[in-house]
Amino acid sequence: MVSQGAMAREPRDEPVPLGPDSLTWKIFGSLYYMPTGLFVGMVQNMHPGLGAGVEYHSRLEDEFYQRILRSLYPIFGVVFDGEHAERTAREIVGYHRTIKGVDAQGRRYHALDPGTFYWAHAVFFVQTLRAADLFMGGLTAAQREQLWREHYQWYELYGMSMRVVPASWPEFQRYWRDMCRDTLEPTKAARDVYRLAEHVPVPPFPVLRHIPEPLWAFGIRPVGARFFQFVTVGLCDPAIRRTMGFTWTDRDQWLFDRLCETLSALHRLTPDEVKYTFPRIRAARRRLTGKRPAALPPPEAPRMLWPAPEFRDDPKHYCPVHATARADSLTTFRQLTGF
Repeated sequence: MVSQGAMAREPRDEPVPLGPDSLTWKIFGSLYYMPTGLFVGMVQNMHPGLGAGVEYHSRLEDEFYQRILRSLYPIFGVVFDGEHAERTAREIVGYHRTIKGVDAQGRRYHALDPGTFYWAHAVFFVQTLRAADLFMGGLTAAQREQLWREHYQWYELYGMSMRVVPASWPEFQRYWRDMCRDTLEPTKAARDVYRLAEHVPVPPFPVLRHIPEPLWAFGIRPVGARFFQFVTVGLCDPAIRRTMGFTWTDRDQWLFDRLCETLSALHRLTPDEVKYTFPRIRAARRRLTGKRPAALPPPEAPRMLWPAPEFRDDPKHYCPVHATARADSLTTFRQLTGF
């Protein structure tokens, strides 16, 4: 057990993936993790460099559901892929090599700048903390520190510089506070992500795609948008709310607290078979129980989620038909990324 006060660590020669004994396995990707999805997208994109990369290089509005759902395969894979997790992490890094340029204010950005890349991971970590604390019954102080240690171990898999990673849980808390107060901006990408829920089309998937457009546009979508936006603002630090121009009243906080109590109660009653349904997570859990051969590679996104044919060779898009070849090409990772 590492003390809460300090943790000076060097990256391991061989990064060790997280396993089923980790808290992260129990939280990340659970059904009760999903209400935090808009929060993570918005807050990640409040970083000027990350927001610029999304603004100038993303096509999210053109393929909303496909882009989000296929991205979850490698994102979850870094946690759940076992012996394949490091390769999955290096694939993710590879998708970011060409995302660079100059933003509207003349600032250079690169998705693989160490501080920018780590910020995305830091937000995933805080998302995990808050989902567990608020929607899954809460965490003890020791569990919060354990999750911090796990987020460090998780980040080592990417092969990125560890010099930007806070060396202790208290240092991370200071890092987060300072980033929220001094660095984050109300970028176009952050504002666009927050408003995405107001414009999403009818899901193009079996059963759901037959929802009548009027029912979707005037009933389901507005209710869903209000829910996710309310949860997102509730999860935000006061500094983030101020930066984004959000208002949050005592009544809002009371309602949010009641929602948290309700979700935590439902979490206690929900069986694992319902909590963990995403294919990459379900495969990992089945592998542990012997119901899935250990030698079988993790499931990839189905063809219906792939990018449009003209974008499948674009190196910044995850497309299963090319993922393995890309991973095998990353033998000299730091030379390829420049970091």
